[in-house]
Amino acid sequence: MRALFTGSFDPVTNGHLDLIQRMASLVDSLVVAILVNAEKHPAFTNEERIAMLSDACRAWPNVEIAAFQGLVVDAARHFNATVIVRGIRHSAELEREMQMARMNQALSGIETLLLPASPQWAFVSSSLIKEVTRYGGDVSPFVPEAVVEQLRARCGPR
Repeated sequence: MRALFTGSFDPVTNGHLDLIQRMASLVDSLVVAILVNAEKHPAFTNEERIAMLSDACRAWPNVEIAAFQGLVVDAARHFNATVIVRGIRHSAELEREMQMARMNQALSGIETLLLPASPQWAFVSSSLIKEVTRYGGDVSPFVPEAVVEQLRARCGPR
């Protein structure tokens, strides 16, 4: 089975990595794809996010890092994924992800697997990590070591 896991990963967090590790153990191969969205203004470039993810995921040989633009189902087809996998942190996300899963299935026939976040990471989000960094907080317990300095340089107090 080949799975697709998408997100902004701006930046990658330990919560993302926990999901990636768990997903990688369930499937033959996993494509982790960065969403390229012109409407959003990420703190890191696509290339920087790919580099951070590639570095953080090098322990899992069945994980491939990529980027995509457009519909998730088109990315699933492009990467020959047989299933889309999404992480769920809380009940508000569940409703949105269920809606997206149903739409993706209706558009393509591709099923979505919803994987609950591990409790220790359920409160962690990339946007919250950037906000804490902006105000000088220590985010080192929540992101890979290599990401901490990049965050401080890009998002830290001025």
